[in-house]
Amino acid sequence: MALIEIRDLHKTYGTGDQAVHALAGVSLDIQAGEFVAIMGASGSGKSTLLNVLGCLDRPDTGEYRLAGEPVQDLPPDRLAEVRNRRIGFVFQQFNLLPRTSAQENVELPLVYGGVPAPQRRERALAALAQVGLAERAHHTPSQLSGGQQQRVAIARALVNQPSLILADEPTGALDSRTSDEVMQLLSGLHAGGITVVMVTHESDIAAWAQRRLVFRDGRVVEDALQVPVHGAVREVAA
Repeated sequence: MALIEIRDLHKTYGTGDQAVHALAGVSLDIQAGEFVAIMGASGSGKSTLLNVLGCLDRPDTGEYRLAGEPVQDLPPDRLAEVRNRRIGFVFQQFNLLPRTSAQENVELPLVYGGVPAPQRRERALAALAQVGLAERAHHTPSQLSGGQQQRVAIARALVNQPSLILADEPTGALDSRTSDEVMQLLSGLHAGGITVVMVTHESDIAAWAQRRLVFRDGRVVEDALQVPVHGAVREVAA
């Protein structure tokens, strides 16, 4: 079953000679439970697509259905509800509150959702345990390594039990060993049934995915299934 269905998406920034066609008629489906890597040069449209998928931006034209629901024209309050209930976000720069504990950072989506404090604490601690950081719950970001901070960010993405994780360069600020640890975690979440869509410019990181999309000039120029491996990628027929 397709979790994501997009049809003829267009998104343009600027006007006239300054217009940039970030999405130029993109159509594709992503099935529930897939692990998809999106690659492409800077300005190719990959991050714009991720923002549209995350309901952080709207296409100019086209249709986007998430779990069968058309979301491109929803009012802002409904879009916020969809983001909070169905989607978890992981970013390159972690985006943690610096003077707030790991537990409190993970609780943030629950605060926005109106979850009572005792349930917030319980669910945040469970999410931290899921990423192997239960003993670091009361540490602030400055007391954590970069890899640990990214795991806190992943726990925050998981705390509302989303069906979809969107990861934008999740290993971009990490060394190779820590990158492997984060990718093992994302791969494990995918194995547990979560759909993962990840933007990356690194081929060895994209190799963890089942499917690779390559963008150029706002269009999908390559869509290949692959056997997930660490390093070299062996392609299989789409």
